[in-house]
This record gives sequence, structure tokens and C-alpha cells, in this order.
Amino acid sequence: MESTESKDYYAITYCYPSHNVSCAKVVRSKPEYMSMYILFSLISVFTVFMNLLVIISICHFKQLHTPTNLLILSLAISDFMVGLVVIPIESIKLIESCWYFGKTFCSIFQATVFTVIFVSLYNLVLIAVDRYYAVCEPLRYCSKMTTTKTLLFIFLIWSYSLIYNLTLLYFNANLYRSQEDSICYGECMLVVSFTWGVVDLIVSFVGPCSVIIGMYMHILKVAQRQEKSINTVVGRFKTLADEPALTKTSERKATKTLGIVLFVFTSCWITHYVCVLSEESISNPSLVIAFLVWILYINSFLNPIIYAFRYTWFRASVKHILTLRILDPLSVYDNITTQK
Repeated sequence: MESTESKDYYAITYCYPSHNVSCAKVVRSKPEYMSMYILFSLISVFTVFMNLLVIISICHFKQLHTPTNLLILSLAISDFMVGLVVIPIESIKLIESCWYFGKTFCSIFQATVFTVIFVSLYNLVLIAVDRYYAVCEPLRYCSKMTTTKTLLFIFLIWSYSLIYNLTLLYFNANLYRSQEDSICYGECMLVVSFTWGVVDLIVSFVGPCSVIIGMYMHILKVAQRQEKSINTVVGRFKTLADEPALTKTSERKATKTLGIVLFVFTSCWITHYVCVLSEESISNPSLVIAFLVWILYINSFLNPIIYAFRYTWFRASVKHILTLRILDPLSVYDNITTQK
């Protein structure tokens, strides 16, 4: 009888055994711990490495200093931060099932997570605007999407994301909330009031996703009309305007590539918010939402892979980087967009 009672007592492990209201800790076997740490470490390293290749490529080669690529650069920086900061800490939090970094770092971490995810979403809004002008209004594209304007928009997005998320955390007491105010001691979670929940729903979901979906639906219609017109004209005047035709082809490819990135991210984002709003009808809402949050993080892992399959300039620049050809000062002027 004593042995049974002692087994029941030790079946539950706490994050802080000496604390009265400590959170319960999930006990895992050593092989499970090792396999999870190895898996998440590989995801983190790959995400950092691949996005670093994108950042170096666009920063190094002058040929890639275009408005579209600057938006890709901004997206890669946010993805890089996800791989460098968010994934490792979220991995420890998931595997250990406890928060051991204190309340101050919890606030800093929450601000970082929501800022980089917010930046990613609004970068996609800018990418949709960029593709709209490139495909639907090509004659106005050069005046509307200049390098200077794009850099300004990127700066405003990062500033707006940081200010908005700090404000959200501050007014919901997440910046100065102590661990004693939590349901249990040893957790780090976001608490949002109903009013701020509605505001965040519009700002972080309804607004940007509506703009992205609406613009890309219009882009697809215009692209289909242009494709038919080009096929008709090329059949009659095959020898005319080879360079503009090449430009149109590259623009269409860029639009399709970025459309894939937009589709993957917004699909996960929409699914995540739908599940959050209908969590009462889900049998295990915390598990489903945690899974969908990780899908958002894995997007940072997937984006460089999409570029690798779709962009010849990315594959060419990676060869330059890995073979150390970029150490040549004149390599900044290399033509890599025509390399296979």
C-alpha cells in the first residue's frame, strides 16, 4: 500500500518543486529528450543558415538591389530571427514544458516573437502591393516602387510592428506581469483582454489577409489576360521585342514564386486564427494551436527552399558564397540572374 502511494506521489513532477503553485512538468525519457533536441536544433540551424544565404546574396550583389528583392531581404531577416531566437527558445519551452528564464525575459521573448511574425505578415502585404504594380500597372511600377520608397516602407513596417506589439503587451499587463499572477509558476504565456483581442484580430488577421488575398486574386486575373495577349502577339511577331518579353517572363515567374510564399504563410495564418476563434469546439485546443503556431515558425524554414527551387539567382549566388567567390571585391558586379 505504501509503495502504491509513493508511486502516485512521484508520478507528478513540477517545474519548481519548492513553489506552492508550480506548473506540472512533462517527464520524458532520455531518448525522447535527445531526439527532440536534435530535431529542433537541425530545424533552427537550417533556418538560420538558409536565410543567411538569402541575406548575404541580396546585400552583396548589386544586381539584386531591386524593390522586390529588398522586400524578400526584409522577410529573410525576420525569418532569420525566427530561426536564431524564436525556434530555439520555443523548443526548450516545448521539450521541458516549463519556463525557466524568468518574467523579464518572458516579456522580451513575447515582444520578439510577435514582432517578427507581425513583420513577416506585413512584408507579405508589401510584396502583394509590389506584385500588383509589377503585373497590373507595369508602366507605373518604376515610379511607385522605387528603392528609396521600398526601404522607407520596410523601416515603417518594422517600427510599426515593434510599437504595436509593445503596446499590446503593455496594456494587457504582459510586460510587467509577474509569474505569481500566472495560473501556475513556471509558464510564459500571452494574456489578452477581449477588446484588445478584437483589435488584434483586425490588425493582425482580417486587414492584412484581406489585402493579400484581394490583390492576388486581381493579379491572377490580369496575368491570365496578359498571357493570352502575349501568346497571340508572339505568334504573329516572334522576332520583335525580345528583351521586353524576357522581362515579362521574369516578372511572371517572380509573381508565381512570391505567390507560393504568400499562399503558404497566409494559409497557416488563417487556419491558426480560425482555430483560435473556434477553440471551444476543438477537443484539445491547446495542442492544435501549439501545432499551428509551430507551422508558422516552420514557414521561416520553408521560404528559402522555395527560393532555391524557383530563383536561378539564388542558386547562382549560393554557389558564389559557398565557393568563396564573393571574397573577390569585383564579384558585387557579377551577373548572376542569367546563370544556371
